[in-house]
Amino acid sequence: MESNSVLIFSVHFCSKNRCVNIIAKLFNAPSADQTKQAVGVGTVGSSEAIMLAGLAFKKKWQNKRKAQKKPFDKPNIVTGANVQVCWEKFARYFEVELKEVKLREGYYVMDPVKAVEMVDENTICVAAILGSTFNGEFEDVKLLNTLLTQKNKRTGWDTPIHVDAASGGFVAPFLYPELEWDFRLPLVKSINVSGHKYGLVYAGVGWAIWRSKEELPDELIFHINYLGGDEPTFTLNFSKGSSQVIAQYYQFLRMGFEGYKKVMSNCMESARILREGLEKTGRFQIISKEKGVPVVAFAFKGNDRKNLAFGLSKALRNYGWIIPAYTMPANAENVTVLRVVVREDFGRQLVEKLLFHIGIALKEVTDAASGVPMIRLTVEMKADESEMNAGEGTIHIPGASVHWKHDKPETDDTQVPIMDGKTKGVC
Repeated sequence: MESNSVLIFSVHFCSKNRCVNIIAKLFNAPSADQTKQAVGVGTVGSSEAIMLAGLAFKKKWQNKRKAQKKPFDKPNIVTGANVQVCWEKFARYFEVELKEVKLREGYYVMDPVKAVEMVDENTICVAAILGSTFNGEFEDVKLLNTLLTQKNKRTGWDTPIHVDAASGGFVAPFLYPELEWDFRLPLVKSINVSGHKYGLVYAGVGWAIWRSKEELPDELIFHINYLGGDEPTFTLNFSKGSSQVIAQYYQFLRMGFEGYKKVMSNCMESARILREGLEKTGRFQIISKEKGVPVVAFAFKGNDRKNLAFGLSKALRNYGWIIPAYTMPANAENVTVLRVVVREDFGRQLVEKLLFHIGIALKEVTDAASGVPMIRLTVEMKADESEMNAGEGTIHIPGASVHWKHDKPETDDTQVPIMDGKTKGVC
């Protein structure tokens, strides 16, 4: 049993270190100076990675303030209002003030100019997003680096940048290699990325990468050796599976740079076809950008956009599609968006099928909103008793489907009661 534990430890440890090295190289971490090589850790998604990066920034800032004999009890972090909820969790759990740059209609990511204006001596870092949750857009990390460098020079501060590349970290290097957002920018000290998004691994793995060991305070690192070797560890939890880490390493070896590039190119092509199909309807405004994560976010044009968006989302569920509708963050709440995340298995046929169903659902929603009379038709059909006792099934009729399921009878006529071998419902 002990030998098995040592073997598992060795496989996990080696796979993790190699994945960290591969990702660090992908993010253009400095490698010429052996004493300043990048370091990193596998995490439970980007949520844990963000917590760890934030803790490193907080501890480093506090150590510097203590050495300068200055107050160190009011750290803050500057982000856009479009950040994922894990940033809010980090701020609340670890007592850091979250200073958010508000959005505005037509501009749905953090404005670098406003972000730098909010930076003060207590700012532990500015967090930029490479692939916003709301519309997949890349924030301008290069401009942020330039403006923040100028402010640091004027003030004598050394406020750093963290890049939340949960979605875009495995997209930008393959599709936009010329885009400067990573360790090529001097103020970018750490980056997180999710393996279970575009890293092509099943859910549960993320990565936190630091530019060098200097960016990770020693007092946050623990050393354990009871599994047969010394392993430095910096995680919020220790007991977790190795399968996702090994799967990530396998994908790197199997796919290679060219394999990932082809997958991401295919995703972007599917997103392009979907975007153009939505534009042809004349009903939608595309909120996402062509250069970003393979996400298509769109909103209704004209008035009553909120009700139509939620109505369309609900109508599409009848055809098997779960497409969320949601309002944008602070100062852009009047914009309601629907979003489609394009993954590697969402090919041309599925795109065309979705567009077809959107056309049908769109007519249903707009007819209902405009007050077009609805014809309610009651259909009675005899069914074999053995089929009815099966618990659930579907009878297909041209242009309609009648679905039955054994439920507790209700008075609502939208339910399908079972009576004497007959199915009665509303189509």
